[in-house]
Amino acid sequence: MAAGRRGSGWFLLERLAPAWRWPILVALALLGGVGIATARASNATSYLSDDPVTCLNCHVMRNAYGTWSHGSHGRVAVCNDCHVPHSNPIAKVAFKGTDGMRHSYVFTLHGEPQALRMNPGAVPVVQGNCLRCHANRFLMIRLAAIGERRCWDCHENIHGDVRSLSATPYTHVPALPPAGL
Repeated sequence: MAAGRRGSGWFLLERLAPAWRWPILVALALLGGVGIATARASNATSYLSDDPVTCLNCHVMRNAYGTWSHGSHGRVAVCNDCHVPHSNPIAKVAFKGTDGMRHSYVFTLHGEPQALRMNPGAVPVVQGNCLRCHANRFLMIRLAAIGERRCWDCHENIHGDVRSLSATPYTHVPALPPAGL
């Protein structure tokens, strides 16, 4: 055996019985193909952006998108401005990835509740972002910063008057782009 090939991935396949090499290669190719197809069907690259239309990849977010786009925050902020941390780029990407995987799991298995609520891990992120943007504007923000109340305890209609997934059945939202584009 050549010394140059020792560190390659093929070294592991060479250690297998010849009858197992092709089935393992075929299984790896199929797994890679399923991964690519899933990434394309889920519009996976769209999650790398801050475009709010990305949230429409999940049908349960249509109401939140529609009410956000017509509300006061729709003119000055995108979803990630409020829903992901801004302390550093690594925290942003890590939070976005873990929260996105949780959303994928819940929505794929149709486990979403009728009335959407924030994940407990997202509560301090959103509260921190409210304070970050509004800290110098309102006395109430200073009160929220030192108390146990959250901004949405009083300002519950950030996304409009949304109570459940069926609260705004005729919300106008843009059509989704074709998968994979």
